[in-house]
Amino acid sequence: MTLDELRSLDPKNIGSWPLAVKAISLLLLLVLVVLLGYWFDWSNQLSEINTLREREATLRTSFVDKKRQAINLPAYQKQLEDIEQAFGALLKQLPNRSEMDALLTDINQAGLGRGLQFELFKPASQETTSEFYAELPINIRVTGSYHELGAFASDIAQLPRIVTLNDISLNAGRDGNLAMDAIAKTFRYLDENEIARQRKAAQAAAKKK
Repeated sequence: MTLDELRSLDPKNIGSWPLAVKAISLLLLLVLVVLLGYWFDWSNQLSEINTLREREATLRTSFVDKKRQAINLPAYQKQLEDIEQAFGALLKQLPNRSEMDALLTDINQAGLGRGLQFELFKPASQETTSEFYAELPINIRVTGSYHELGAFASDIAQLPRIVTLNDISLNAGRDGNLAMDAIAKTFRYLDENEIARQRKAAQAAAKKK
């Protein structure tokens, strides 16, 4: 069909058009309807479907993770119990406030029991507090033989309460003995009132920031 014949077609009388023209016109109309439908409706629906698919994948992953956690829950509970028992055992190695004087006496007696001479035994005037425990450093200076000092350090490590020797230095002392300077650190757990004050102070500091 020529261009002139196409121009002569009457748009008001489509029924008189040739069959080939009708078929092409219907095909173009179908394509136009599909494009308009995609533009105004289907594109949004496809985007929503993709979003829902991504959400489905996220929920599926979350479900698998929670299912795995549920399966392993008895093992997690047993692990938590073991941790609590271990923590309780460590906590028992920290004296309370009333037991600190006895612990200081034990440290002093450990040195005297090994024949050492204390030239300095000075607990700090103020403790350093942490979340649930307080640390008290003690400056000490003792003199004795090498073996006596070694035995003293071993006795400190074997005390039922936690005591550590830090910043140790050895120097020649009198009569061929050695002088050991160190900082012995003892620890005690805070009581409930002290922990409450610690948390209150931390909250107040956080609000100021």
